[in-house]
Amino acid sequence: MKLAVVIGQIVCTVRHPGLESDKLLLVEMIDRQGRPNGEVAVATDSIGAGNGEWVLIVSGSSARRAQSKEASPVDLSIIGIVDEAVMESQVIFHK
Repeated sequence: MKLAVVIGQIVCTVRHPGLESDKLLLVEMIDRQGRPNGEVAVATDSIGAGNGEWVLIVSGSSARRAQSKEASPVDLSIIGIVDEAVMESQVIFHK
């Protein structure tokens, strides 16, 4: 699992059949200090994450299992919306 921040939304009207109903979001990975690190990716979202929210993401087969779509081409899925992140007794994020 990794932490990321939602930075946008992807709109595509023509998709693989395994992605027909999935919401696609643009996410940027977060470094140890809680700052976006420049690594941007597209993730499926079935939990309703919004722009600017910190999210928990999984990749690979875990991403497909999170969507309950083993045959889907999904490689990255949002599985949680972060309320707070604490590292070394210091809050690095609070919603």
